[in-house]
Amino acid sequence: MKNFIKNITTVLLLVLSLAACSSSQSLQEYYVDSSENENFLSFDIPASILNIASEELTAEESKAVKSIKKMNVLAFKKTGENIASYKAEKAKVTNILKDKKFTQLMKINSKFAKGVVKYIGDEDAIDEVVVYGHTDEKGFAIIRVIGDNMNPAHLGQLIRAMEKSNINEGAFKDLKKVFNN
Repeated sequence: MKNFIKNITTVLLLVLSLAACSSSQSLQEYYVDSSENENFLSFDIPASILNIASEELTAEESKAVKSIKKMNVLAFKKTGENIASYKAEKAKVTNILKDKKFTQLMKINSKFAKGVVKYIGDEDAIDEVVVYGHTDEKGFAIIRVIGDNMNPAHLGQLIRAMEKSNINEGAFKDLKKVFNN
């Protein structure tokens, strides 16, 4: 009987340890791993840099702004020398974003880029919005908008609030360099 319990315990521990080890990379892990790669540009933007004048906001716009903590940006600039790396990295990102924890909010299909907007969380309480855009001529970018209880309905409010703001464009100059020739 002792051997039976010992064997069951061993099997249970083995199953639990295998279940705890995920074979797929998370988006956060991808950011960390890629930040040291010379093909990538990585930076964080605190919500305060948006410089949104709160006295000009409606109550809904103010609520949308307050739900955002920060944005993480990761961009890959494609060159003639890194085409194979670009294809491999783009495939990794596409695979990560296929995870069922991401819910698609919209597709991006413009003359400038293609991509998706996805989120993690509940419909009424989003914790993270991911904007992924790519163009085979210039590269790709992933922007993670981290917040508390963000609401998809508030995204339009946030965009309107940003239009009213005096955004410090210096924070985005490195990203502009990636996609301008």
